[in-house]
Amino acid sequence: MPKTIITPPGTGVPIAPFVPGTLADGVVYVSGTLPFDRDNNVVHVGDAAAQTRHVLETIKSVIETAGGTMADVTFNSIFLTDWSNYGEINRVYADYFPGEKPARFCIQCGLVKPDALVEIASIAHIGS
Repeated sequence: MPKTIITPPGTGVPIAPFVPGTLADGVVYVSGTLPFDRDNNVVHVGDAAAQTRHVLETIKSVIETAGGTMADVTFNSIFLTDWSNYGEINRVYADYFPGEKPARFCIQCGLVKPDALVEIASIAHIGS
């Protein structure tokens, strides 16, 4: 099965060996996305809502570059560093998924940079 690497314009170099997204057989797999700027610095330090918005905008750009929309997202994996941010993350998340919600899971864990409060990976079915 052929695959296409999805890299939105203006994307920085990842901090590890991965790509922003991969399109295969009409499915977009978006890598774990952190609240990083183009130089891999954490943005909006201490603000879980702003970090979540930044992450979801980055995910949106990958999906749109592949030809889809956020309505095509079928599954999200959410990683947060502290359950106290759960409510803020969910409020922003609901703005990006106002209708039928994708399936998801959410776990608390450590992230690659201590100032990052949230990471999200997504799967979207955009067709063939």
